[in-house]
Amino acid sequence: MHELDITRRNFQIDPSLHIWGWEIPVYLFLGGIVAGMMIISGYFLFRERYRDTESASTTLPFLSMVLLSIGMAALFLDLEYKAHVWRMYATFQITSPMSWGSWILLLVYPALFFNMLVRQPRWIERRIPLLERWSARLHRHPAGIKTVGIVNMLLGGMLGIYTGVLLSAFGARPLWNSPLLGLLFLVSGLSSAAALVHLFARSRWESELLAKSDNAFLTLELFLLGLFLIGLLTSARAQQDAALLLLSGVYAPVFWVFVVGIGILVPLFLQSLAVTHRIAHSAMPPLMVIAGGVILRFVIVQAGQVSHWTRVAGLP
Repeated sequence: MHELDITRRNFQIDPSLHIWGWEIPVYLFLGGIVAGMMIISGYFLFRERYRDTESASTTLPFLSMVLLSIGMAALFLDLEYKAHVWRMYATFQITSPMSWGSWILLLVYPALFFNMLVRQPRWIERRIPLLERWSARLHRHPAGIKTVGIVNMLLGGMLGIYTGVLLSAFGARPLWNSPLLGLLFLVSGLSSAAALVHLFARSRWESELLAKSDNAFLTLELFLLGLFLIGLLTSARAQQDAALLLLSGVYAPVFWVFVVGIGILVPLFLQSLAVTHRIAHSAMPPLMVIAGGVILRFVIVQAGQVSHWTRVAGLP
């Protein structure tokens, strides 16, 4: 009888476990969307879109700095030993995702600053004339501007992948223990970034490009989600149980309705009609994509903390 009870597989939250609140999902989302915006703005620099005064490349670096700083503040609030943050930069541990992430984030800010130097919003130029002079010097070297774009794309890719690797490195949580999580979060960040930039893009060419790109990102995200779940379902029993949390468990309604439905399928359908000029572009699909990106992080983080390798025995 006891052997039959031990085979029951359910999930219980350990009372001693520190459950992450809103800070980590917010940090992961903002890190992912900034990574996506770095890739997009880097591509625009490489294509010399900065010569167009209506290009979104004027706004993206400054907005990225603001959003990343908010994400870093959220991460700081979650730290238990806040006074020891400086220790992350006293060494570099090649096998530690946290160490990699700390140094990537340190490099992201100067990359964004040089990106912003290419062309700043007018209200910044008026208040800081020195930036305009530095920008004029940078414009004398078009190859240097393209290098800034390439560096932003590379660091954006590394930042986006890191937000998923940060979780997948926790081997004790079977839901996170997947090599696809980093790629999934990168593509999700790109999709959210394309949706956000599409909302305020003034250039029609950029708006059309971002809408089409977002459709491709959403399709790839759906494909990666499927591979992610298939990988869990074909692994050990603890990982199968973890997948069932999303597929049919307590997190299934949120996952299917808000992540897959409202966050991917509905905006993909609407934007497909918009880019083929069957309906007008609207703000609703991009807002759905952004909301789906936020909820995806919350669902993965919360469900991952509930998943575990220990099978809890239902003993009398």
